[in-house]
Amino acid sequence: MILHSNIIGEGKPFVILHGFLGMGDNWKTLAKQFSESNYQVYLVDQRNHGRSFHSEDFDYELMAEDLKAYCKEHNLNDIVLLGHSMGGKTAMLFAALFPELVSKLIVADISPRYYPVHHDAILEGLSKLDFSEIKTRGEADKALSNYVKDAGTRMFLLKNLYWVEKGQLGLRINLPVLKNNVSEVGEAFPIHATFNKDTLFLRGDKSEYIGEQDEAIIHRHFPNSEIVTIKNAGHWLHAENPEDFYEAVINFLY
Repeated sequence: MILHSNIIGEGKPFVILHGFLGMGDNWKTLAKQFSESNYQVYLVDQRNHGRSFHSEDFDYELMAEDLKAYCKEHNLNDIVLLGHSMGGKTAMLFAALFPELVSKLIVADISPRYYPVHHDAILEGLSKLDFSEIKTRGEADKALSNYVKDAGTRMFLLKNLYWVEKGQLGLRINLPVLKNNVSEVGEAFPIHATFNKDTLFLRGDKSEYIGEQDEAIIHRHFPNSEIVTIKNAGHWLHAENPEDFYEAVINFLY
């Protein structure tokens, strides 16, 4: 099965991978900007996310293979590859496994190290959404607010809502599988894996995902990497400061 995507613009292939519980459409505004710099941008939904296929199996090796099959289907090589958070982990592994397909790698706010599970409240809240009772997005937001206090995070999560049929809301994500396999999301990059081409790590200055202690591990696995900090941004740095994020990416690509 081939991953679902939204393809924007014409030019050099630029593949973007969203984070956990996200979807390619989260990146549409930035994708339009990148397309104006002569890139054809592929906003890919990873398995069990967005409009892509659902599967009982979920780990980074499979997601890297999914992307390999996607590139073959679309005849893509020499791609620019950008991944955020979980998508950054997929992108790192894909680049290490298939370096011949990647010209440059961009990783947004994630390090190669192991991360403990920290999505419990979010997954619990999404699991408690009762769509026999909830009939509007506003009702879903109110129910989710009992578990997720931050309105911006709720807005991001509720992009997964869709109309299954008239009057019946549902979630696009494969919630049971993602809940059962959430520990996979924090898995570390393989200890001996490396990618030697140009790599950019972007971190938010308010985020704790890439700290000073991560710099050595980043440079060990990605010897030709640089780390750039985006000001006034947390983990969703591309949404919180899209101007500086865009500028940092374009400076790296040119």
